[in-house]
Amino acid sequence: MSMFKKHQILLLPGDGIGPEVTVPVRELVSEINRSESGSQGKFQIELLEGLIGGAATDATGKPLPKETLEMADSCDAVLLAAVGGPKYDLLPYELRPERALLGIREHLGAFANLRPARLFPELVDASTLKPEVISDLDLMVVRELTGGIYFGKPRGIVEENGIRRGINTETYTEPEIERVARVAFDLARKRSHRVTSVDKANVLESSVLWREVVIRVHKDYPDVTLDHMYVDNAAMQLVRKPKQFDVIVTGNLFGDILSDEASQLTGSIGMLASASIGGKTGLYEPIHGSAPDIAGKNIANPMAMILSLALLLRYSLNREDLAQRIERSVSSVLAQGFRTADIAQVKGQVLGTREMGEKIIREYSRV
Repeated sequence: MSMFKKHQILLLPGDGIGPEVTVPVRELVSEINRSESGSQGKFQIELLEGLIGGAATDATGKPLPKETLEMADSCDAVLLAAVGGPKYDLLPYELRPERALLGIREHLGAFANLRPARLFPELVDASTLKPEVISDLDLMVVRELTGGIYFGKPRGIVEENGIRRGINTETYTEPEIERVARVAFDLARKRSHRVTSVDKANVLESSVLWREVVIRVHKDYPDVTLDHMYVDNAAMQLVRKPKQFDVIVTGNLFGDILSDEASQLTGSIGMLASASIGGKTGLYEPIHGSAPDIAGKNIANPMAMILSLALLLRYSLNREDLAQRIERSVSSVLAQGFRTADIAQVKGQVLGTREMGEKIIREYSRV
């Protein structure tokens, strides 16, 4: 008797180009279901859809409705496209779409953000760095996601003697550091067995504790090489010699900055996915944001969203084979010379969002 489980995924299109780049994902899921329907131990995905960000504010008055969180809790994973847009910039801080991102990450307990920066060989000329510096780049930034200065207290704006002062607090506990360090070391064991821990231990007490805990955890991973680097040097080394890195682990603020820098090494943020894991339910999203200036024009790059689905299959549904199949499909389409507008500086035929999605899905059905 074959075993059958239908995996429920919460799809959150959000704002800007979000609804456009989710269309190929829906179609790809349908193709996955079709191709897997005859397999032993039948594997199927059911997509549920919810509201987040500006779209949720427009519909419910809140960027992160209770109903969305309840749906997320009942699903195997969450796939989010993008939030935000200029029409929401004047809203009170707590109602801005970006608060929904922090809120859902915190709710899901997704404390480790994985940001792979992998350069597809076909796009080596899309990077602003020399090919010999950037070719074969494949690194992973592990960013602690639910602690640090974005969540530390006290915080706020106070007035003292007629002078306003903004306050944010960088704070980490030993358990917070230990759990994200273990994620990094475990990932390194599946890659090149190298971890670089990035901090600012020369001036920050929170970084002193960070380094102490990472060193202690490293004792459980004698097969992994551990190096330490101050964040300012790490930022420089990422553009000087990026291939020296394999897995970078760092705190919330430093990770936010360094992962964006790493993403630009590959030439286009439209190619890069991310995973936020560690809690009961993983959260997967492209890193490109809502790009409201190109929304509705059928020119957005859907590949980061499609590759986010690949990460979801890898880390939440344990289907490494399907994740690699998606990644091979993307690589094959690029090798055939097809491009979206953001990577069109490399010679090739420029396709729209829908057309690129169709090409990748057609390739998936063949590989």
